[in-house]
Amino acid sequence: MKPKVIHNILLCSFCLALYCLCNADKFLSSRYEWKKLIMVHHWPPTVCKEAENDCSNPPGYWTIHGLWADKAEDCNRSWHFNLEEIKDLLPEMKMYWPDIIHRPPNCSQFWKHEWRKHGTCVAQLDALNSEKKYFGKILDLYKQLNLDSMLQKLGIKPSIDYYQVADIRDALASVYGVMPKVQCLPPEKNEDVQSIAQIELCFTKDLHLRNCTQPRLSASLRQKARGADVADSSMGLEVCEDGPVFYPPPRETMR
Repeated sequence: MKPKVIHNILLCSFCLALYCLCNADKFLSSRYEWKKLIMVHHWPPTVCKEAENDCSNPPGYWTIHGLWADKAEDCNRSWHFNLEEIKDLLPEMKMYWPDIIHRPPNCSQFWKHEWRKHGTCVAQLDALNSEKKYFGKILDLYKQLNLDSMLQKLGIKPSIDYYQVADIRDALASVYGVMPKVQCLPPEKNEDVQSIAQIELCFTKDLHLRNCTQPRLSASLRQKARGADVADSSMGLEVCEDGPVFYPPPRETMR
């Protein structure tokens, strides 16, 4: 190879290395950029079905799944979960944010997972920049939103009869003033209808409610929007298709 060619290759390599070094912080910061917070509630009977887990006496009310940034995960793996930091929150955590699938003494593994995957990302905000603030604020938002009671007041209760997805979505929008996202577990082979699984209500970085999806967005566009959210990654769940949906009663009420 001619010396001039070698010189040009080395010069290009040096310039590329220098560019990457100078812009490394931008590459890293863009990986953890996000625009909205997603407050995720899930319905225990559907969670148990999705996990193919018999579950021991799951709650008969909507519980917390987590508070997620829409486009970032695992932002600081060196920031480890410490149960001692939230010990005074544990009574409410066990009631409103239980690990439905895993029995004690492993219930804190769920909270550990949520902190590592999501809490370390939303900790960019002063209001959420510690374990205590993160879990405490989520409990506050859960009680403020009061989703379970709102659904009951709207006449939307667990039932062997089916609801229409649009009716649930529009009823919640009328109460909260923003468009939620409703997720379902698709029907299995011998089933005719999807089951409601999660309801998401979204917030700005200032913790003001905002639309999760655009009003009157078509089903296909809502599905594409779902794919754009890194946080929206629950196994087996999809944005509900417009049409009938099963809101399964807790097991004891079906006997």
